[in-house]
Amino acid sequence: MAAQRLSVVVTRRLPDVVETRLKELFDVELSADDHPMSREQLVEAMKRTDVLVPTVTDSIDQAMLAAAGDRLKLIANYGAGVDHIDVHTARQRGILVSNTPGVVTEDTADMTMALILAVTRRIPEGLSVMQSGSWEGWAPTAFLGGRVGGRRLGILGMGRIGQAVARRAAAFGMQVHYNNRRRLHPDIEEELGATWWESLDQMVARMDVISINCPHTPSTFHLMNARRLKLMKPDAVIVNTSRGEVIDENALTRMLRADEIAGAGLDVFEHGHQINPRLRELSNVVLLPHMGSATREGRVEMGEKVIINVKTYADGHRPPDLVVPNML
Repeated sequence: MAAQRLSVVVTRRLPDVVETRLKELFDVELSADDHPMSREQLVEAMKRTDVLVPTVTDSIDQAMLAAAGDRLKLIANYGAGVDHIDVHTARQRGILVSNTPGVVTEDTADMTMALILAVTRRIPEGLSVMQSGSWEGWAPTAFLGGRVGGRRLGILGMGRIGQAVARRAAAFGMQVHYNNRRRLHPDIEEELGATWWESLDQMVARMDVISINCPHTPSTFHLMNARRLKLMKPDAVIVNTSRGEVIDENALTRMLRADEIAGAGLDVFEHGHQINPRLRELSNVVLLPHMGSATREGRVEMGEKVIINVKTYADGHRPPDLVVPNML
């Protein structure tokens, strides 16, 4: 008699090839309408399944896990960041949590450079003029931006993505600096041509571009707060492709409106898709809808990681991308 297949609930639509493979391997319940689940729907899903496959749009807190019952054994997150899941409570309740690290490193680093270029070279302003039909031709002083080469880039968080950003920035002729919880090995520093700053305050005050590439944890919440943002040079710009909570969005908005910071490129926001409306009014801000990892290749590879984690667990082994609370 064949062993009973694991029950899996997927909260959002995934690439077709990923959903097809999930259906082949597991007793899977897919998302038909692709709308984010409510708290109540998530709790009900956790009650009726062995494995939940959530995404960044699904906040799973202590109270929800307490109400989930005893059936759920694995939360196989579709994404690398797990700050939307109470991992500590999950593990206390015997629920494993896995993620999908590494597969969107290059895609996110590409988007970081795209935002740096978009802000410093005023690309959205040029697009707006062309799309409105109001362009009257080339002029020597029109749409003057700043040269990227030679600028100091300060990377906040030098993990996989931060290092990938450093490689790209070096190719553009930027000077690479970084702040990280731990200093990189000297060989890696030499390879990247990166200068370490022990003091984040001192680094922020001297950079032309700040790139946020650290995860959101209790220790990085509002790491770029009002005090630290005020250390930035008036002609500096900041880009964020990591997590919105790392920047105090209200403080950033006030400073951008007052021309105390030259510009910002944001792919993530402090309150999810609820964006400060004053940010939308600013011509020196580039806003993107969390597109950093949005490549077909990356999304499929994320799905493949989920499948491997669930299949490994189903076979009685530890998921290869298990998230351990002391890692956070």
